[in-house]
Amino acid sequence: MRIVLAFVAGGLFGAGLFVSGMTDTNKVQGWLDVFGDWDPTLAFVMGGALIPMAIAWRLVPGREPLAGGRFPDDLPREVDHRLVIGSVLFGVGWGLAGLCPGPAVASLSYGGAGGLLFLAAMLIGMGAAPAAARRLDRLAKAS
Repeated sequence: MRIVLAFVAGGLFGAGLFVSGMTDTNKVQGWLDVFGDWDPTLAFVMGGALIPMAIAWRLVPGREPLAGGRFPDDLPREVDHRLVIGSVLFGVGWGLAGLCPGPAVASLSYGGAGGLLFLAAMLIGMGAAPAAARRLDRLAKAS
């Protein structure tokens, strides 16, 4: 049952990415082009994701997931060097490529070498991230 729910959720997520235009790199880069030909439509995509999620997080405490397991605990709310650096790298990658991890995987269905190249670079970055984080932590402790 859990695998079926994961498959359905993943399919809905991918369909939502396609319908909302998140797999269209030009649309995403148009959203980021605030001083040029700005395309504000992705604000509605973000609102369509953030509003239901905010409501869901209010309903989660004291409940158990339908498919077993448990909901994650509250995450730390402090802003540290890892959060800032990770956010900057994510934003730079999103701006340059016009994709973030979910849409990058969904866009593989379009074919072409560009999507595969982006996915390979993303996977290399994800693999290198733990070592980079350990190094940053050592540098932060030393200063």
